[in-house]
Amino acid sequence: MRSGKFITIEGPEGSGKSTHSRLLCVYLRRNGHRVVHTREPGGTTISEAVRQILLSKKNKGMADTCELLLFMAARAQIVEEVIKPALKKGYIVVCDRFHDATVAYQGYGAGMDLRMIESMRKLATGGLKPDLTVLLDVESRIGLRRGGAHDRMETKSPGFHKRVRNGYLKLAAKEPRRVKVICTTCSSVYDVQERVREAVNNVI
Repeated sequence: MRSGKFITIEGPEGSGKSTHSRLLCVYLRRNGHRVVHTREPGGTTISEAVRQILLSKKNKGMADTCELLLFMAARAQIVEEVIKPALKKGYIVVCDRFHDATVAYQGYGAGMDLRMIESMRKLATGGLKPDLTVLLDVESRIGLRRGGAHDRMETKSPGFHKRVRNGYLKLAAKEPRRVKVICTTCSSVYDVQERVREAVNNVI
């Protein structure tokens, strides 16, 4: 049983996920909501350690299967340690990335089997899905220029990142009630945040 709301912020590199998830949490708290703000991979001591492995440029030789399993391991920990307990207490949980990122990056981006990833989702999350996913969309070349190449995932090829973006848009087309797309390519932070808040208010 859960009484809280689970909201995830997704998008390609440079789309503004971290900025808008932070601004959203400030807005929700100002309006009297109890909020837990977290991120993937990360959010717990164990998951943050896994994050360091996943994002370090020293690990360029990481196999796709290893990458997938590490993301799932980090997710399993944060779901059990942070997300589920907060939802049971009635909190709004705002998470910067969740399982859709794995589908987009390891599935569409790296070409791994989507059915296998879905099976692993059920194991890692216990079937937990967001009440709302805000997909901040940006053209790949613009997003990469904004974000730079600060970690291992960002240094992957332009073709990879284009597949990731297309994968996200396919996910949105499949689940339009859950996934709300907001274009950030030419919009100001203010305009995007207003649309994020509107989407969230419709759910909470």
